[in-house]
Amino acid sequence: MRDLPAAVAGRPNRSAGPLLGLHTMTVNAVFFDAFGTLCDIGIKRQPFAQLARFHPDRRRARDLIMTQALSLRDAAQELQVQDVDLAMLEEDLVTELASIRLYPEVPELLETLRRQGFRIGIVSNLAAPYAEPLLRLLPFEPDTQAWSFEVGHMKPDPRIFAWVCERLNVAPHEALMVGDMFADDYAGALASGLNALHLDRREEARSKVAATIRTLDEILPALRVQSDFVSMGQTGSVGLS
Repeated sequence: MRDLPAAVAGRPNRSAGPLLGLHTMTVNAVFFDAFGTLCDIGIKRQPFAQLARFHPDRRRARDLIMTQALSLRDAAQELQVQDVDLAMLEEDLVTELASIRLYPEVPELLETLRRQGFRIGIVSNLAAPYAEPLLRLLPFEPDTQAWSFEVGHMKPDPRIFAWVCERLNVAPHEALMVGDMFADDYAGALASGLNALHLDRREEARSKVAATIRTLDEILPALRVQSDFVSMGQTGSVGLS
């Protein structure tokens, strides 16, 4: 367990200010988004998105694909789409799945968090075929995974955050959510009572409110500094400059 400090060390060209989106309290669990946060797809073909385009209501199609454990063919049947080349889409899916790669800092980060006693979870809006290939790349299986296709709800719905907290027996304010989607991962987590960090690898975020990091490595200094202060007998929020 570690108390999360109120600021993360910034790079020389970034001023170190308050790390908003964090409660000053003890964090016991760290939850990660999956794609765009832990891993990336090298060859993007988007077969499920292509399939959804054949449905008159794309939003409904996306919701169905993301909240039920469906293969491409199952999804096509559920959506009753026609004139789609499923064989081609399945080839695209195989290509995408084979190109999934972890970001370089991920294995060491996860190992370090586990050694320091944090519970680790994944909270992801995902079509079913993408989960297993990601898990095979990780150095170990997380303590829990809240896949939207299993839980039946998508971020930023509070129910998916409540589900993962309940699975790990942690209160929302004892968990930190990290992800690259502002609305889903950052704002959604905060609205559900969790701590949150917005991962912005390309420095594209324009919001001055979000607690933003550029790589997942920036999680560790914040936790480490607070641990050092606790070991010296000091408590409370620690600001880094």
